[in-house]
Amino acid sequence: MAVVLTVLVLFLAGFLAGFILLVMGAINFDFSNSEIPPGVNQPAKLRIIHIILICTAVVGKILENIGICTQVSFVRCMQGRKALGADPKLFIKDLWFEKVPVRIYQPKAPSASQRRGVMFFHGGGWVFGSLETHEKLCRFIARESESVVVSVGYRLAPEHKYPAAYEDCLNATQHFLQHLEHYGVDPARVIVCGDSAGGNLAAAVSQTLAGRSDLPKLRAQILIYPGLQALDFNLPSYQQNQGVPLLFRERAAFYVLQYLNGNATNLEEVLEGSHIPVDIKLNYRKWVSPDNIPEEFKVRGYKPRVLLDCTTEVFEKVKSFCEPTLCPLLAEDSVVHQLPESFILTCEYDVLRDDGLLYKKRLEDNGVRVTWYHLEDGFHGIINSFNSDWLSFPAGK
Repeated sequence: MAVVLTVLVLFLAGFLAGFILLVMGAINFDFSNSEIPPGVNQPAKLRIIHIILICTAVVGKILENIGICTQVSFVRCMQGRKALGADPKLFIKDLWFEKVPVRIYQPKAPSASQRRGVMFFHGGGWVFGSLETHEKLCRFIARESESVVVSVGYRLAPEHKYPAAYEDCLNATQHFLQHLEHYGVDPARVIVCGDSAGGNLAAAVSQTLAGRSDLPKLRAQILIYPGLQALDFNLPSYQQNQGVPLLFRERAAFYVLQYLNGNATNLEEVLEGSHIPVDIKLNYRKWVSPDNIPEEFKVRGYKPRVLLDCTTEVFEKVKSFCEPTLCPLLAEDSVVHQLPESFILTCEYDVLRDDGLLYKKRLEDNGVRVTWYHLEDGFHGIINSFNSDWLSFPAGK
């Protein structure tokens, strides 16, 4: 018996030591491949958040390798594990809009007039994120703006590939627009809003509804550091911030491929730019080009890249990157000029910064009123830390 216990203790000690080494190795690898720019406020906090994310991913990978669960499901579970309970100022209810799960937040205080309505699409690279991960944010928006907020729990990749997420967001929004009176919402004051991948979905939904005469017109779209194109992953912001947490350049391409195909087999081609034929790139150059990025955003460094062609086989796998419902930056002018008033938030230390800048220019060129806010010390994902106790960032709020 003593021998068995000794062996068991040694086994557990060895497993624990190996586990710790794996985690430390991942953190060391992250340190050598990441960069916290000097312009970031409270850089130690950002490093801590990133280490937590890395540790979660490593544990998830270990659990996947020993057959307990997938890495993706573990990370999702860890992200959405906190329940906030009741809110004294809000009625909160889980519903279904056209087979899409939603969570609706309605202020309890009586209102003399109809309220604003907000359709909110969460971020998370189309792979992560949920009603729970953005619960604090949606409650905050509902309370502070005295609006009815509808958070959409759209289907996630890689289990559900494009256009599943887009279709869920569109169907939920259409349902809401058709039943506004039930929620006391003013038909003239409904907006779509989203962060990161959610900003992509908000832009795509807004474009789809722009020409609809059978539904109330959207009042505005709010795009928080949105990802809006997958043609060029070598724009200035991608080069400058390629190793800045919380979104590396490689991960941005990985996520959009997960959404498109459910895998990332063409990651290298996408990163180097050999996934889209040159003639198509040149056709979209008027909209997706470093030439359209103001010079002040290139001072931290930018090296122009030679245009690379691609094989037919690769393009066949990613040709949907040219569809505006996946990459809204590529919509025709005839659609863009019909879009509602827009708010775009960009962060200096974010690979997706230039997507927002390029879309801002497209909207303005088409006569759409744009309010643009740029966080000089902001990084991707900062809005999720606006109310994270000791890990909060002032810029997040």
